[in-house]
Amino acid sequence: MIDRPQAAPQRMVWGVAALLAAVTESLNTRFAVCVVAGELSGFTRASSGHCYFSLKDANGQTAMLRCAMFRRAASLLDFAPADGALVEMRGRLTLYEPRGELQFVVEGMRRAGAGALYEQFLRLKAKLDALGLFDAAAKRPLPAFPQRLGVITSTAGAALHDVVTALARRAPHVEVIIYPSVVQGEQAPAALVAALQTANARAEVDALLLVRGGGSLEDLWAFNDERVVRAVAASDLPIICGVGHETDITLADLAADLRAPTPTAAAELSAPSRQANLDALAALSAALTRRVQQRLDLAAQRLDRVALRLARPTEMLARQRRHLALLAQRWGQALPKLQAMQLQRLANLEQRAGRAVPALLRAQDLRLASLQARLAALDPKQVLARGYAWLDDGQGRALSSVQQLALGAQVRAVLADGEAQMQVLATTPKV
Repeated sequence: MIDRPQAAPQRMVWGVAALLAAVTESLNTRFAVCVVAGELSGFTRASSGHCYFSLKDANGQTAMLRCAMFRRAASLLDFAPADGALVEMRGRLTLYEPRGELQFVVEGMRRAGAGALYEQFLRLKAKLDALGLFDAAAKRPLPAFPQRLGVITSTAGAALHDVVTALARRAPHVEVIIYPSVVQGEQAPAALVAALQTANARAEVDALLLVRGGGSLEDLWAFNDERVVRAVAASDLPIICGVGHETDITLADLAADLRAPTPTAAAELSAPSRQANLDALAALSAALTRRVQQRLDLAAQRLDRVALRLARPTEMLARQRRHLALLAQRWGQALPKLQAMQLQRLANLEQRAGRAVPALLRAQDLRLASLQARLAALDPKQVLARGYAWLDDGQGRALSSVQQLALGAQVRAVLADGEAQMQVLATTPKV
């Protein structure tokens, strides 16, 4: 007998969409609603209002969960989420089928602390600030027109390309020297310190650019390392620090002489624009040329006037002679007129004096007669002639009241034609 071959067992073959749908259904069944705690990382808010970020294990485990919070849930937050914050989130696990990625859809979030890494950042910042590493008075001045710049960054990152491109466009005359260093990971702090020390020891550049592209708080942590911050503050060369994006601030930024929001901005701040300098020089040159030409034109005009005066001295003498002749003629005509005017003036004065003197004498005679009449009217003798008498006490003191008289007193009376001595026999006061 010949054995018949047994039929192969059938295998279940899943389609990708069907498998993902099955996994999604399992997740929805087992993890319909759950609460997870961790540390925020790479938090971004899209223009649509949706938020995307990762949640790291708060205990330092190398585990990370992609999260999404849609606009409706994000509008209910009572705080501003930031990298390093420790949070508790309520939501559901789901599978993002277009990429086959596991993600957590957040329906609610509340703060659970600042996060271990962020707390470490704040403690180190306070410590170094107290030591004066961030003092504005300790900042070194940047060169106005550098000829050579040093760049400390990774040769494999986009930051180097951005810096070199910006300098080539803005200041192509500036030479760039690269001091390569890793900028992320456990070896990054020591490498950055070594690059800073090498640049200062060689002293071949005018300033240093310490740059790196964007990333999460842990990605940029090498620039928060105390060794790196101290090396930046102790550098003899001025340092422009451009780490991450505009919202990223590291302790190296605070210790540097100038903080730039991005590596490209660090390159733009390190050297002035060549074209702007050329335009300014061209404007100064044009202004100087105009001023020199104006001075030359004025000097040429003065020289022409002097040359004309020296070229024809006989004409100048003739002009002066004509002027003198004119003055002599005018003087010869003016003198007789002046004499005639003076003679006429004297005649007029004489005529006026002849009429005025008799009139003045008559007026003075009339005034004198009036004064004589007034004086005669005031003469006391005229009063006495009318029957009045002058009484005094014999010593010249006038008596005008019976109160001045006493019985038996001697009184002198002055009359118009003589005097009389009288004695007071009685007084009668006027009632």
